[in-house]
Amino acid sequence: MTQRIAFVHTVGFLVDDFRARMRAEFPTADCFHILNESLLQDLLRGAPQPLVYRRVVDQIVLAAQAQPDLIVVTCSSTSPAVDIARRLVQQPILKIDDPMMAEAARSGPRIGLLCTASSTVEPSNALLRAHAAEQGREITIKTVLRPEAYQALMAGDRAQHDAMLHEAATEMASEVDVLVLAQASLAHLRDVFAAELKCPVLASPPLLMREIARLSAE
Repeated sequence: MTQRIAFVHTVGFLVDDFRARMRAEFPTADCFHILNESLLQDLLRGAPQPLVYRRVVDQIVLAAQAQPDLIVVTCSSTSPAVDIARRLVQQPILKIDDPMMAEAARSGPRIGLLCTASSTVEPSNALLRAHAAEQGREITIKTVLRPEAYQALMAGDRAQHDAMLHEAATEMASEVDVLVLAQASLAHLRDVFAAELKCPVLASPPLLMREIARLSAE
C-alpha cells in the first residue's frame, strides 16, 4: 500500500490545493510537498528547455531521497523531464495529466485541449498522443491557447481568467468529442463547463486522485 507520497509543484497555490485533497481523501497518508516556482516561470520566459528540465529532474531526485512510495509531479509543462527522471529513481512517478490523457484518448477521437500557459501546449499534445498510441487509437487534437487568461490569474483576477476560458470552451464544444482542461489551474471550472457544454469535460486533479487511490490499493 502507498503510504508516503511526494508532490513536486511549480505553482504555489497547488500546494494548498493538494494538501486539502489529500487530507480529505487520504487522511492517513504521509505527504510532503516540494515547490520550485522558478521552473515554470523560466519555461514561460523561453529559457532553454534542457536546462530547466535538468532542474526539474533535480527536484524529483530530491523527493526520491526522502523515500516516498510514490512521486507525483503536478506541472503539465515539465512532463518531458519526468520521462528522464523515471530512469534515475526507483519510485514510480505519476504525471498529473497521465490519468486525464488516458481517459481523453478513450473518449475521442476529436479532442479539444484548452491551455493558458504556452509552455503546456507541446508537452500536453505529446502526452495525449502517447496515450492514444498506447491504446491503439487515432485522434485529432484541437488546441486553444489563452495566455491572457493565465496573465489575469497570476495578477489575481480569477473572474477575468474564468470568463476568458468560458468563452473559449463554449466555442470549442461543438467541434470536439471531449474537452480537456490542460492545467490544474483550470480544474475549478470543470463542473461549470460540464453542466453547460454538450461534450464531456476532463480536469486532471480528480482523475489523479482516483489513480492515487488505485495505486494505494495495490
